[in-house]
Amino acid sequence: MTGTAPSTAPAVDLSLDEAAALAPAVDAVHAAAQVAHGALLIDVRSDQGRAATGSIPGATVVDRYEVDQAFDLAAATRLAPVVSLDTPIVVVCGSVRGSGPVAAALREKGFTNVVHVEGGAPAWRDAGLPFEPGAEASA
Repeated sequence: MTGTAPSTAPAVDLSLDEAAALAPAVDAVHAAAQVAHGALLIDVRSDQGRAATGSIPGATVVDRYEVDQAFDLAAATRLAPVVSLDTPIVVVCGSVRGSGPVAAALREKGFTNVVHVEGGAPAWRDAGLPFEPGAEASA
């Protein structure tokens, strides 16, 4: 029998208050403004989630299980735009329960300029920001 390693993804079993308290949450319009001024927008939704609900053009997709490697400044596998602990980062998921823990994990790693989108990708879409519809839109 092969065992599976315990997940290293940030916890998602949180209340909305707990998730929002982990890292600053901003509304989608403010998040988009930060991205327009150079912040890295990362989408930590699953492939299935993005396929179903849609995607945000220009967002960098990061598997929530690979956040440590993608944001390790010493690793060859880090995201190229991540150049320092001051790199501005906006995290989006399907809700704050997904993005809040990821944003908090980045802050725990020492990143100082991290926020997450209140309401997640649905709020981004509902704010009329650039969004490519997924399969649910054609159903």
